[in-house]
Amino acid sequence: MDSPRSENTAAPADPLHVWFATEVQPHDAPLKAYLRGAFPSVRDVDDVVQESYLRLLRTRAERPLGVARAYLFRIARHLAVDLLRRETASPVRAALASEDLATVVDSSCGVAESVCTAEEIALLGAAIAELPDRCREVFVLRKLHGLSQKKIAARLGLSEQTVQVQVSRGVKRCGQFLRRHHVGVPQSS
Repeated sequence: MDSPRSENTAAPADPLHVWFATEVQPHDAPLKAYLRGAFPSVRDVDDVVQESYLRLLRTRAERPLGVARAYLFRIARHLAVDLLRRETASPVRAALASEDLATVVDSSCGVAESVCTAEEIALLGAAIAELPDRCREVFVLRKLHGLSQKKIAARLGLSEQTVQVQVSRGVKRCGQFLRRHHVGVPQSS
């Protein structure tokens, strides 16, 4: 006797499940490896990853996402930093905040934030180092030294249009480099 439902009939796949399985789940192991490497003092990486998934799904429910991997890594990084900040707000830190030690303790940013900032600066340096010679020279003069396009053009014997193009290329290439390393704002689709 035949059952009312055939063996070959499957329920249609939920688009959210399909999206999660194809766009997010494949990044589970690399995300955990990144968190363990970048934040070795975070004890429960799995909790950070699960919370990252939840926040990513909430964001996707509100609006379409461009690059799920970039958002996922950014969310996880922020969660790990927040977790480390909470851990540094322990009774030990309260004791260190006494007036006698106030001049010694720098409370402007936490250790985790300092480490992240240092890593991001190092990645930016690596991104700049990968630029072609002329592009790097123009980019550094404009973005790091703050020279005007006109001054750069005069100094290097270039047209202002060439300076503008080189700076634009440098910004684009640095942005691509940083996104590949999970730093910065993800690109929209």
